[in-house]
Amino acid sequence: MISVVVPIFNEQENLPELRRRLSAALDLAGDDWEVIFVDDGSRDDSRQLIADYHQQDPRLKLVSLSRNFGHQPAITAGVHHARGDCVVLIDGDLQDPPELIPQMIQKWRQGSKVVLGVRSARHEHGPRSWGFKLFYPLMRRLSDIKLADAGIFGLMDRRVVEEFNRLPERNRFIPGLRTWLGFEQASVVYERQDRAAGSPKQSLRRLVRYAMDGMISFSYRPLRFMTACGVVVAAIGFLTAMGFIIRRLFFNDPAVTGFTTLLTMMMFLGGVQLIAVGVLGEYVGRIYEEVKQRPLYVVSQRLGIDPPAAQPRTGA
Repeated sequence: MISVVVPIFNEQENLPELRRRLSAALDLAGDDWEVIFVDDGSRDDSRQLIADYHQQDPRLKLVSLSRNFGHQPAITAGVHHARGDCVVLIDGDLQDPPELIPQMIQKWRQGSKVVLGVRSARHEHGPRSWGFKLFYPLMRRLSDIKLADAGIFGLMDRRVVEEFNRLPERNRFIPGLRTWLGFEQASVVYERQDRAAGSPKQSLRRLVRYAMDGMISFSYRPLRFMTACGVVVAAIGFLTAMGFIIRRLFFNDPAVTGFTTLLTMMMFLGGVQLIAVGVLGEYVGRIYEEVKQRPLYVVSQRLGIDPPAAQPRTGA
């Protein structure tokens, strides 16, 4: 059994082509399969289209969330419900080609527990493209994991899925969690395309939060960096004070620096302090989210699929 998890949010333009290409690719693989569409509170006709597809083909299944919980919780909900011997994750915008799934399955049969879809190039343009190009090198430098240029597109063996379902984080960065779990990995290289239809559903604000979740969830280096900044600022202040003392004692210089210098130093120190408080607040805010222990998502409807046998710690 091959399970494919597809998060859906307002993708009615892409669903017919997505269904056709997914079905063709999975039929080519030659195994029994299921596709779990996770409707993340869509406001268009996506949910009804998936329900119609299920009536036509029971292998196309629906997990509908009660509202929009976000991209990562929607994927997690699908993984919790998947019953396949391996689980493939793919977005619903057709930027990742379903035709690569048989290659991933072949590498899985050869013994790989995780198969990543690694991007050799991107076709996005503008600020989003620049942000993606900066994120992965920065993530590799700041975090304690070696993250490939791979989003959610990939395959996980059932053994990996079982460990994934035990992870309790609410602020989830799935590519990082998948890498952190380890296991033998392989990759399939491809060029990421533009969306087949419609506009991007992830706003720039959400992408920035997603990037911060990745960096903060897997590294203490931002905190250490702010500690280093504090040491440097303290050293500069000490050396400046020593310079003024020496000039006054040995050169009889009153060392009147003026209002501008004083204001500049105050603004500099205040900026460093506010940045440090902001970084600390990001960590404290995520601790607050975790200790509330609210469900990661709430399911309002299931079609063709049963609830998870064992209640995941992050599920609902």
